[in-house]
Amino acid sequence: MFDTVLVANRGEIAVRVIHTLRSLGVRSVAVFSDADADARHVGEADTAVRLGPAPAAESYLSVERLLEAARRSGAQAVHPGYGFLAENAAFARAVADAGLVFIGPSAEAISLMGDKIRAKETVRAAGVPVVPGSSGSGLTDDQLAEAAREIGMPVLLKPSAGGGGKGMRLTRVESALLEEIAAARREARASFGDDTLLVERWIDRPRHIEIQVLADGHGNVVHLGERECSLQRRHQKIIEEAPSVLLDEATRAAMGEAAVQAARSCGYRGAGTVEFIVPGGDPSAYYFMEMNTRLQVEHPVTELITGLDLVEWQLRVAAGEELPFTQKDITLTGHAIEARICAEDPARGFLPSGGTILSLHEPQGDGVRTDSGLRQGTEVSSLYDPMLSKVIAHGPDRATALRRLRAALAGTVTLGVATNAGFLRRLLAHPAVVSGDLDTGLVEREADGLVPDGVPDEVYEAAALLRQPVPPGSRGGWVDPFSVPSGFRLGGEPAATARHFRVPGHDPVTVRVRGEGPGSTCAVGDAPARPVRRREVDPRATQAAGGPGTVSFDVDGVTHTFTHAAAPGGTWLGRDADSWHVLDHDPVEASLSGAARQGADTLAAPMPGTVTVVKVAVGDEVDAGQSLLVVEAMKMEHVISAPHAGTVTELDVTPGTTVTMDQVLAVVSPHEEASTPGQGLDEKGAEA
Repeated sequence: MFDTVLVANRGEIAVRVIHTLRSLGVRSVAVFSDADADARHVGEADTAVRLGPAPAAESYLSVERLLEAARRSGAQAVHPGYGFLAENAAFARAVADAGLVFIGPSAEAISLMGDKIRAKETVRAAGVPVVPGSSGSGLTDDQLAEAAREIGMPVLLKPSAGGGGKGMRLTRVESALLEEIAAARREARASFGDDTLLVERWIDRPRHIEIQVLADGHGNVVHLGERECSLQRRHQKIIEEAPSVLLDEATRAAMGEAAVQAARSCGYRGAGTVEFIVPGGDPSAYYFMEMNTRLQVEHPVTELITGLDLVEWQLRVAAGEELPFTQKDITLTGHAIEARICAEDPARGFLPSGGTILSLHEPQGDGVRTDSGLRQGTEVSSLYDPMLSKVIAHGPDRATALRRLRAALAGTVTLGVATNAGFLRRLLAHPAVVSGDLDTGLVEREADGLVPDGVPDEVYEAAALLRQPVPPGSRGGWVDPFSVPSGFRLGGEPAATARHFRVPGHDPVTVRVRGEGPGSTCAVGDAPARPVRRREVDPRATQAAGGPGTVSFDVDGVTHTFTHAAAPGGTWLGRDADSWHVLDHDPVEASLSGAARQGADTLAAPMPGTVTVVKVAVGDEVDAGQSLLVVEAMKMEHVISAPHAGTVTELDVTPGTTVTMDQVLAVVSPHEEASTPGQGLDEKGAEA
């Protein structure tokens, strides 16, 4: 076993690898950019080396700086995690050339399987069924479009390099082919430095099932069962589970053997994943899609049902050890499900979010595991991938694992940064998910119904029980208790205390609280009073979330923010202290930037990011809905389109401009005959 290993990654996967290194007594070396100087993975490693400035190209993607960090720290091996350079054959080769061990497959295997075109040809020769699609590499835009027409619409455009859904485009109409091909090339080039594309037949209502394989350097290859990854948004997995309810033992064995043959066909070594697309109506008709030559984000569900530490076996195989078990020794016990927690706001169309983690609670134990790169005070920016953590539940059966995961998501708190935790919890309660009737389009079809319209009653109840924070600057933090309106009556029934909530776009809501402590009740609007669940509000968040008079708290995995009507400059404690504005629950209002609210002609950045494409100039005539600019944030593209027909009268950005949320990008002055202005945002994200 190695003495020292450098982890060439960041965030939750770096923390995950460091934990296994510690358990094996191996010294860990973290690397970091200037943006991550205080990150959790830096603090948990035995030592850490600065790579460079915040941009990934100057830090985590710099092969030279990573190798120099390995040399300076005395590392013998490099673990790439996933993302960044994990599937970069040139990096694997450079590590080996530097006299170090790359903890993963050979550069040749990465190169072969990283090229989806060559990969399909290789596994087809090994007898593995593949998805019908284009053949040949280096196809032009016109050749791709012609191949798509021959296959028949709809088709899926895919980058030949990379993975994770980046650059993938489902195209249903021929007229959109060239524009979608151009967009897919941009995303592929930005993510992988290679814009080669292929086109495949789109299988309606497919299921995405992958097989985990493990191979050593002595010719032994086993599979560790399958993972169901059909719950996706924008081709990006958000919920994964093992095993799949779709497969019977015969199909599982057949797909497992096909995955083993795919691994053997490229001389694979280490942990890898062979991905299949499976028609939901006929599980036996499975097709090879691609092979991921690295550890997968969803590897914990396999670990929980097999009892194997995949990172440990990556290390042991890389160190030259032989697998001590064969296929007949692999058993699957129980059921495990994983949810990816991402910095995105479902109420704002899943736009990337950011900010400082003011208060953090991540569940562990009792069949629940959280893999995370967070700690209180972590600054979440748009520089890197939006995935913050993973919550995984294990149980003796699927129903138990589902219940445990829903409860764990309800207890996941990341005050200060909006996440998808509440959305995932509602998704896991959807009847189709509970029954196991899944497909890769389910989330997109049901997304609108999984984002609440308005504020749930339990949120009003929790907010009504908030204790007013001590006014900033008060001496000694003491407040005269007799100055606080509490509903107290000497020798009588306590009177109800009213709390008023004003929600943009909705009627005001009054909540009446009667009593304190156990037995207290709340009545929301005209509804009857009922016992309430008391919520604890982290006092560190009450003032930091937005200045004096603003409080944030969590209910069932969703952060809610309220601002006091009398603050700042008003009375905190007194008759005006019961009126609050709800800040975060009008999706239409929230999805418009502050600048856009001031004028329908103004287009503003919907989130922090970088302008990658500018398609117009000042003076250009544009049509309603025409694409004007592309803003990229957290590896997602967002197309900013014209809200109406008109003339571009102002353009404040160029390609490469870094923008903040609500920053003005352009102004489109309408033609006199223009229709009612629209929102002006047409999101075409690849994935997070």
